[in-house]
Amino acid sequence: QVQLVESGGGLVQPGSSLTLSCATSGFRMDFYDIGWFRQAPGKEREGVSCISSIDGSTWYADGVKGRFTVSRDNTKNTVYLQMNSLKPEDTAIYYCAAPCNGLGFWGQGTQVTVSS
Repeated sequence: QVQLVESGGGLVQPGSSLTLSCATSGFRMDFYDIGWFRQAPGKEREGVSCISSIDGSTWYADGVKGRFTVSRDNTKNTVYLQMNSLKPEDTAIYYCAAPCNGLGFWGQGTQVTVSS
């Protein structure tokens, strides 16, 4: 069956870095744009980043541009989100989804907490 499994979350201090992974199975990941979303406590889920299946082009939300980098390895069926210079406002549950419009498959999420 289709699975997206996020990992790599944790508790870090402001200014730190984390790399999230989204391991996929049960579908042809190379056919899909893959997106990262996040949901902070008391807030709506928001799009963070997206990477194209066609040419690897990327999109980022304004609040993470220049700090986050999305990449994909189709040979490993995995998408990554490198997060640098983390801020307390980045605290959220992070989800990956295919495709990026969120109307397909979702993972269960991984918690990222940025706190001193």
